[in-house]
Amino acid sequence: MILVTDVLLGFLCGICAYLLGAVPFGFLIARMRGVDIRTVGSGNIGATNVFRSVSKPLGILTFALDVLKGFCGVWFIPPVLAQWLGGSYYGMVLPLYCGVMAVAGHNWTCFLGFRGGKGIATSAGVLIGLSPIGIAIALGIWVITFITTRYVSVASIVAAVALGVAVWPLHLRGEGVWFAAALTLLALVAIWKHRSNIARLRAGTEARFTFGKRKKET
Repeated sequence: MILVTDVLLGFLCGICAYLLGAVPFGFLIARMRGVDIRTVGSGNIGATNVFRSVSKPLGILTFALDVLKGFCGVWFIPPVLAQWLGGSYYGMVLPLYCGVMAVAGHNWTCFLGFRGGKGIATSAGVLIGLSPIGIAIALGIWVITFITTRYVSVASIVAAVALGVAVWPLHLRGEGVWFAAALTLLALVAIWKHRSNIARLRAGTEARFTFGKRKKET
């Protein structure tokens, strides 16, 4: 039986997870350097653009914080609010719901006019909490694809596809169809958020990642 406290718990968890995901760390970190990350590079507020357009250490910091948003959305917000309100903790339903809301907050942050990042790092944080084997497979695929192509976008898209496939044999018998389908939906959203990258790849204008400093053009 679902009680009023359970409904309130779900509502508050969703709001808190969204607001946590909506914190635009890439934008804030770049601002500390006097850079509006939305006006440089790809215009994206994510870690890759901060890495390329501001500095490598700050890009890594942005990535770590975005991952942390997703992980905390899954394994911090639900138990803390459940203990505070005394609501029921329904297995993996509430953590998954909060993880989805954290990714939604990152992708469509209310703090920047509902224009955010692509959700790769935040989704990775969610999946570390929900499907560690799935994210390990996706990470391995990402590394191989990135080394082979030197395109961050291609590596992210291929890793998302691999994840969307891998979660079915990993979770179908355990958590069930709904859980695997939800994780696949997260992967599809990540691919959809890369549609501008796909357009640039087709046009041959997508930037490759370069190791070391670029030589200045004469």
